[in-house]
Amino acid sequence: MLTNQEVAEELIRQFGEDVYDFEDPFGLLTLSTTREQLIPMLQYLKDHKAYQINFLTDLTGIHYPDDPGREFCVVYHAHSLVHNFRIRIKVFLSEADLHIPSATVLYACANWMERETYDFFGIIFDGHPNLVRILNIDEMDYFPMRKEYPLEDQTREDKIDALFGR
Repeated sequence: MLTNQEVAEELIRQFGEDVYDFEDPFGLLTLSTTREQLIPMLQYLKDHKAYQINFLTDLTGIHYPDDPGREFCVVYHAHSLVHNFRIRIKVFLSEADLHIPSATVLYACANWMERETYDFFGIIFDGHPNLVRILNIDEMDYFPMRKEYPLEDQTREDKIDALFGR
């Protein structure tokens, strides 16, 4: 049976300082890496004879507007169906450079997940075979999941703050 400790130690041996911020919330091994090591790490985990972490469960983005130099995060969830072992890999990106390599070279399912992440966050997956909007109209000139707009219309006068717990 795979343990978080075993996999974490092996990743440190293999990738050194390019893996960091280890956590295991709710038993899920979580770590961060660089965009340069993302594909080699996913490839290593997929091809490793003992680990067999070969299923990309999910890929999404997160926007942290108040974290300078790390405003965006791309999160990968991968799973070993053989060992029922899961891992979460995070890659933080600066708003000034939203490029990250495409995982479609390893996982065909990454195609639509990367398109969705591009569509909602504007993260550019280099090497993607067809990086175009998938859910929103092509004419949209913004990315709706970015935290760039207030959650409420501040000009509305028909709201009574006391009814909203304010």
